[in-house]
Amino acid sequence: MADPSLHHETQPLKQIAVDYTPEACDHCPAANSIALTFDHRGGARWRTTSRFRYGTFSALIQCPGGNTSGLNFNLYLSSLEGDKSQDEIDFEFLGKDKTIVQTNYYTTGTGNREQVHDLGFDCSDGFHEYVIKWDKEYIEWVIDGKLVRRVERKEGEDFPDKPMFLYASVWDASYIDNARWTGPYVGCDAPYVCLYKDIHVPVRTALECSSDS
Repeated sequence: MADPSLHHETQPLKQIAVDYTPEACDHCPAANSIALTFDHRGGARWRTTSRFRYGTFSALIQCPGGNTSGLNFNLYLSSLEGDKSQDEIDFEFLGKDKTIVQTNYYTTGTGNREQVHDLGFDCSDGFHEYVIKWDKEYIEWVIDGKLVRRVERKEGEDFPDKPMFLYASVWDASYIDNARWTGPYVGCDAPYVCLYKDIHVPVRTALECSSDS
C-alpha cells in the first residue's frame, strides 16, 4: 500500500474551531467561506478541529483593503499555537505593504527562515489562491499555481514533523520589532475584513491526529 504521506488528495474544510473573539469570525460551511474581522474587539483566529501530518492545504484569500499598516493576516500550519516548541509553516501578509507576502517555517520552536516574496498584485484586490504543500521530504509554497518557494529536508537538520492544525488570523502585530515588521497600526479604515473561501485540507489518512488538544 502506498505511503499516505506521499499523496496530496484534498477535501473541502467543513468544520472549524475559533480560538478567540468568535463574534468576529463568520463561518459559512455550506459556502466553504470564512470572514475574519479586525476592529475595536481586536482580531480573531480560526483553526481546523484536527491536526494533520503532511498533505496539501489551500484557500482563496482576499486580504483587507484600506490602510492596513500594523496588521498581520495569514494562513499557516502549527502543531499548537503558543507552544514554545511548535512546528509551523506560514504564509504571512504584512499590513505595511500589500504587494508582498512572507513565508517561514519553524521546527521545535526555531524559525528565522523568513523569505519575502513580491506578489505582483495587491493582496486586497480580489481573491488569489495560496497553497502549502507539506511532505515528509519537502515543503512548497504556491501562489496562483506558481511555485514561489521550495525547501527540502536535509540530513542532520530539523524539519517540521509534528501533526499540525491549519490556522488563520487577523491581528495587530505593530508591537513587534518597534513596528518595523508590519508597520505602525493606524486603524483609519477599520473594520478590516479578511475573506477566505474554497478552503481545502488533506483527506483523512492514518497520519492525521484526530485529537483537537
